[in-house]
Amino acid sequence: MADDITVPIPVILPVPHKVEGFSHEHWQTLFALLDAVTPSIVVGSDVTDSKNQLRITEAQCLEAYEHTKKNVRNAPDYDKFKAYLGSRPVNTPKYVEYTKRVVGHLPKSTQKDLGRLLTLLNTQVGSLLATGHRLPVKEQPLHVREAIFQSWNRSWMNIFPQLAGIFMTMGKLTFTQFDPLFRELNDYTDFTEDYKPGPTFDYKFMQFPAGNEPVTINVDVVIVGSGCGGGVCAKVLAEAGHDVLVVDKGYYFPPSQLPMNAEAANEFLFEGKGPLQTDDGSMSIVAGSNWGGGGTVNWSVSLLPQGYVRQEWADAGLDFFTSGEFQRCLDRVCNVMGVSDEHIRHNHGAQVILGGARKLGWHAKVCPQNTNGAEHYCGRCFHGCSTGEKQGPAVCWLPAASRAGARFIEGIEVSKILFDTKSGPNKAVGIVGKWTSRDVDGGLQAPEFERIQRAIKIKAKKVIISCGTLQSPLLLMRSGLKNHQIGKNLHLHPTTGVRATFDKDIKGWEGGIITSVCTAFENLDGKGHGVKLETNVMLPYVLLYSHPYQDGLQWKLDALRARQMNNFISLVRDRDTGRVYPDPDDGRPRVAYTTSAFDRSHLLTGIIAIVKLCYIQGATEIWTGVPGIPSFKRTKPLPADVDAGAAVYDEKNFDQGINDPEFSTWVKLIQNTGLNSPLVTFACAHQMGSCKMSAKPQDGVVDPKGKVWGTQNLHVADASVFPSASGVNPMITIMAIANYISQEVSRDLKSSGLRALL
Repeated sequence: MADDITVPIPVILPVPHKVEGFSHEHWQTLFALLDAVTPSIVVGSDVTDSKNQLRITEAQCLEAYEHTKKNVRNAPDYDKFKAYLGSRPVNTPKYVEYTKRVVGHLPKSTQKDLGRLLTLLNTQVGSLLATGHRLPVKEQPLHVREAIFQSWNRSWMNIFPQLAGIFMTMGKLTFTQFDPLFRELNDYTDFTEDYKPGPTFDYKFMQFPAGNEPVTINVDVVIVGSGCGGGVCAKVLAEAGHDVLVVDKGYYFPPSQLPMNAEAANEFLFEGKGPLQTDDGSMSIVAGSNWGGGGTVNWSVSLLPQGYVRQEWADAGLDFFTSGEFQRCLDRVCNVMGVSDEHIRHNHGAQVILGGARKLGWHAKVCPQNTNGAEHYCGRCFHGCSTGEKQGPAVCWLPAASRAGARFIEGIEVSKILFDTKSGPNKAVGIVGKWTSRDVDGGLQAPEFERIQRAIKIKAKKVIISCGTLQSPLLLMRSGLKNHQIGKNLHLHPTTGVRATFDKDIKGWEGGIITSVCTAFENLDGKGHGVKLETNVMLPYVLLYSHPYQDGLQWKLDALRARQMNNFISLVRDRDTGRVYPDPDDGRPRVAYTTSAFDRSHLLTGIIAIVKLCYIQGATEIWTGVPGIPSFKRTKPLPADVDAGAAVYDEKNFDQGINDPEFSTWVKLIQNTGLNSPLVTFACAHQMGSCKMSAKPQDGVVDPKGKVWGTQNLHVADASVFPSASGVNPMITIMAIANYISQEVSRDLKSSGLRALL
């Protein structure tokens, strides 16, 4: 049947949650603001709605069109260009539904803050104070609403640029997803042209009838979480002959439903149903939450932890990390997934890093991929892998565990770990949680109260927590453990981005997401702290949500160049830490983390390095994430190719490279400005360390074998046990540690069984 599928099977979404306290006027005001971010821009004679369209002259439109033809390789014809400028997706049902869904998933406290702000903007006094205009925002014409954003961006009071940033991010995210002309003119689709899904695995998930009494299940080992840690543990323990049950709050989606579009992916694949925000609002955090966890949405990068990190962990009393056994664990997990740096076809972004680093004398290398020898030229795995070539937990580890006898439950929210204190201090004996079935059609669109819900009690000899860095500490807290280290020592690998256009049709969403890395700046302090330079996912909403905004026309014209852009990240191995704790309203993860001045200085080094890579590789315009820094526009023609074997170069062919005076002046401006503004924003896709492994109970949460200090039979096996930041994309490190911990659990089970026989 898969051979007949040419597009992903749509995942039907549930109705958005009703937002408490939001009236019709609240939504009107919100949509009036979002409308001004990506406004409908029309020539004067074509105006049909003077309140909701921006009027420009025919001469201004022609000037904008000439600018586009000069900068866009595949420029549309003039009529299509005018239609694009005039597009207004804000009044379409999908735009409205998506926005309501996003607001409905915000933390309750954030919803209340947003509601109060919209209420304020709905009054004459509040509007006057916030915007300088007495008329409420929703009643203002579009050109005034656009001017409000411009004034907020220019304000010396940080609260106003931050306020503008909230609405502009929402508006840009939604426009890039729901404006059909934006997608058509950039030749973007949510799936590849040669779409053909890989095979589905039948997990035979356990099902339960409706009932008031808890269902009780007895097993040797229960593993909470099906991601990179839980998946490895399941395979190792099931193949060792133990009765294993894996449970996860997420649900399984087969390759035929992947990759999802952004709206569905946020709903079903990510923690918090979209990016989480740190308490200070400076960082967006992306974490997988589905059957397969982060391994379903990560980008195939399979880098091993480096020697200086392993030594740092060993110096903290964890000798295992410099042992031969740890290396064997690394090799085992790589062998299972067929990790290799062969069969890779680099896209343009990867070539910018490799080629630029060569020209500048910096070290760069190919990133091995966990694709079992497949070329895997796909840039959309952030929303799930359609081919099944990426050997994540749901494709590789958990099916192997199933073949060895493991069982599975999807859709179960684990509330706490069960302890039998009579048998010893904090002896774990299982877990309890609430299971929610799929709906009658096998989907997830029906409200939870219309689906079967059942209390589940799982009794186990061993409990392994693999919920991830954001959720594992919260489960330990909910279960009554009082170790003050739980949730602390949080590392996030903060990133900042650089975006550049090139004089060619790139379509960066095609090809492997990260297949190369520059490591020349990874050890800036001599202690293993620094930055790696990598490519970034190029899905348009990720590419453009933070793109600079002067006005709606400029942003729309730049967005038309998405197919010629590439996005790069400076990723820091952070020295300094934060913490994760439960939201007081609903218990979801909250993150207290502010990127330190020390780590920001390293990120700035990475930004400067990336702009040099882009420039030396022919970028025509470069944008940074440094507030107040204009883009760099190349005014000189790209250097002509010169015969490298020629004995003499005439002066006109002399290539100054990064020493070009105009470029050097711009780089110095970046250096002098720095990243210390409160308006700087960061992103995170790697969370580590909130249940830190330590040699002594007072220094961490788990011991060197992953057992929770002060407990029996309770282990943690995921990125939360990292002693500090890994400095590399963490998948392989997670899996190797889980391989070791699960082997120790197996040995303990077998020795306990032998003692019972004796």
